[in-house]
Amino acid sequence: MTSALSRERARPGTGSARPRGGHAGARSRRSRRTTFIGLAFAAPFIVGFLFLFAYPIAASAFYSFTDFNLFQAPEWVGLDNYVQMFGDGVFWKSLANTAILTVFGVPLAIGIALAGAHLLNTPVRGQPLYRALVYLPSIVPVVVGGYLWRWLLNAEYGFINHFLSWFGITGPAWLQEPDWTKPAIILMSLWTVGGTMIIYLAALQEVPKELYEAAELDGAGIWRRFTNVTWPTVSPVTLFQVIVSIIGFLQIFTQPYILSQERLNQAGSGPGQSMLSYAMYLYQNAFVFLKMGYASAMAWTLFLVTLVVSLIVLASSRKWVHDGSR
Repeated sequence: MTSALSRERARPGTGSARPRGGHAGARSRRSRRTTFIGLAFAAPFIVGFLFLFAYPIAASAFYSFTDFNLFQAPEWVGLDNYVQMFGDGVFWKSLANTAILTVFGVPLAIGIALAGAHLLNTPVRGQPLYRALVYLPSIVPVVVGGYLWRWLLNAEYGFINHFLSWFGITGPAWLQEPDWTKPAIILMSLWTVGGTMIIYLAALQEVPKELYEAAELDGAGIWRRFTNVTWPTVSPVTLFQVIVSIIGFLQIFTQPYILSQERLNQAGSGPGQSMLSYAMYLYQNAFVFLKMGYASAMAWTLFLVTLVVSLIVLASSRKWVHDGSR
């Protein structure tokens, strides 16, 4: 009897081997079930990403090599759209306008945000109210703010020129003179710098107070405390803010679009095309001139310009961004 039981246990697929196979199969089924449940929960994002992001990106890359007007089948033209840009004077004008806004707008936004964050970090009475008021413009819709600034910048009855008249200064025609349209756009963009200011405020509150106390004991003044204590701590945040601000100004659209409106719902490009940003010209080519292929080529060019500028900023950050390893 003992030998018979031993032979029975030794047979493949019988005895103690059967539970082990059953456990392996159960684990495999549980693993497949877990994977299916995970994919089911992620399905809205996956479907949305494929149809709302991946497909439009791939389609725009294809259309950039075609002549496409939205109503006829795209016709392959190769690199003609990209070559056409080099001879398009309006393209270079829009690119120059955007570059000027970026070069002057980004440093001003960063500087004002950092200085304002220091003021908001000062312990005074009513501090929460001041912080809320500073952040409030950031939650106002850009279109609403744009029409508000059209009134503020009006040369005849705008509040800004009226305010300057109190000091005997004759305000310029902000939206009619080419030399003043870009300052007007930058001024409107700086109105929403409160969001950046709040991020800097959070970074300043992370600076150890012991470092300030040690710097004061060493006789460091306000500027040395800033350069030796504050700046090294907030420089990583500054890197983030610089890249985000550069991307925002390179893609600026709503502010110049609204300020350049000649009549309601009819946007222009400002006097001498001084308000024509790159994104505005891209929009005009796509939905006004129906040159979707050319607009797609402009979009990819903007992507490459943004990528190169961001990489340059990241490369330069090794010299001015401080972290725990440097």
